[in-house]
Amino acid sequence: MRLTPFVIAASCAALAAPAVAHAQPRPSAPPAAPGVSVPGGRYDHTVKLDFRAERGTTVRYTLDGTTPTRSSRVYSPGRPLRITEDTNVTAVAFHGRQASVPVARGYLIKTREKPLARFVVMSDVHVGDHENNDKKYESFFDTIGSIFPDPDAILSNGDMINDNGNGKGPDHRIVSDIFQANLKRKGMTGTQLLISNGNHDASLAAIRAGYPKAWFPDSGGGYYESEVKGVHLFTVNTETYNNDTAQRTWLKNRLAALTAAPGAANEPILVQGHRPATGTTMDGQQAANPRLAEDLGAFPQAILFSGHSHLNTNDDRSMHQRDFTSVNDGSMSYVEIDHGYQMVTGNGLADRFETPTAQALFVEVYKDRTEIDRINMAADRHDIYTGGQWSASWQPPYASAGTLSGPGWTVRLKGSTNQEIKDNFRYTAAARNTVAPRFTAREPLTPVRAADSTTALRIAQAVDDQMVHHYEVDITDTTTGAKAVSSKVLSDFTFVPRPNSLDIPVKDVVAGHRYQARVVAVDAYGNASRATSLAFTG
Repeated sequence: MRLTPFVIAASCAALAAPAVAHAQPRPSAPPAAPGVSVPGGRYDHTVKLDFRAERGTTVRYTLDGTTPTRSSRVYSPGRPLRITEDTNVTAVAFHGRQASVPVARGYLIKTREKPLARFVVMSDVHVGDHENNDKKYESFFDTIGSIFPDPDAILSNGDMINDNGNGKGPDHRIVSDIFQANLKRKGMTGTQLLISNGNHDASLAAIRAGYPKAWFPDSGGGYYESEVKGVHLFTVNTETYNNDTAQRTWLKNRLAALTAAPGAANEPILVQGHRPATGTTMDGQQAANPRLAEDLGAFPQAILFSGHSHLNTNDDRSMHQRDFTSVNDGSMSYVEIDHGYQMVTGNGLADRFETPTAQALFVEVYKDRTEIDRINMAADRHDIYTGGQWSASWQPPYASAGTLSGPGWTVRLKGSTNQEIKDNFRYTAAARNTVAPRFTAREPLTPVRAADSTTALRIAQAVDDQMVHHYEVDITDTTTGAKAVSSKVLSDFTFVPRPNSLDIPVKDVVAGHRYQARVVAVDAYGNASRATSLAFTG
């Protein structure tokens, strides 16, 4: 079918008038996705990586989390790719006009120094049956094993089940069975599992009844102290902390005693609690427990891990330091994004703040630092709504399992006094990122017309030193003055790989009318790019 071309005028002299892009029919038999010679995971040496693909195909790859295109770097057989730093490697096999599905692998490159202890920190498991979770958690534990074959402890930081006052307490037994089966399957016989209480966990009695005593060794109030390979860990009950004088006194007294010991001022103390403390991670979203923030404020040695919000770990606001360190640990069921944004879906722009991405933290405590890596258990691109029904139960295999949701964080406790330690914190409000995204494509905006004659504005994704969070998109019918689109559109940063472009649907385009598009790229801290604009005729 012949399509009427657009008449285009760009606002920037650097932009030539773009040609209309037409949707091409997909071949029926694309090549298989390429394999890799070295699986993703944690390594203490440089990784030399080869790709395996069908004969006659060309493998192209990226190292920045984007989807490879026909202009991406080409892999040459016999010349392995050297991975020398933490990297997501994404590859696609091309054969003529055909392309495989992309596959991504995450590589953590460490030194040969051995950590004192290794922790996996997860939260918001929300398991309610075997049917939707048995295979999923086999994949998740395979990912854990690829990074830490024998973690010293797994912290499950609240909301193991999804009780809403509707009698789901016995579901803790399902979680216990799934976790015990996978610990046994992976040979993690020495791994401690330590649980905190969340707002969807029914009751403390239900937790105690569901798990081995060693997994939740509280003495009545849902809080307790542990030691893992010499590293002190406190599990607090954030459902009661604010008004629980006994719990507050216990925590403050124990922290004071530990930090007063000779040489202890520069040793980290881990704390897990389901709800984030007030005024800490993610600009304080969904936070509670101002008393916990107050009590930990006297102890810069404390590293508090919290969940509850489901907010993603891609966002660097997940790390916060002021008087102590706070870290958002994401979610194992689905992640959230700040509210007030839209996503591009199969049904056009839609209000979304959730994606079926699962994330956890991998923590290594060394003598002089604590390294925290943020890992995707699953980050394949799916809409949280399928056929109009909400679902976070996408099943494996996951092409993104084990990828990095962002660069690692390193916490150092440098100084001879508590104030000096705080003064040397790295992830503070004063040190917030101020670098704005920028558009690098020759033609950042292009109007495209699909086979069904609908019109969209294609945005070539901008780049940022951390991540592009969203785009402010405004499209005006200048013939009538009416707004065709006015939206903040998420960049799909929670998926691996990220799409290279976003097609923003423009509804009810009128032939002959002139349209003006203006787009600004914005990062998680609100740093905004220069606007890029495009005029076109319907």
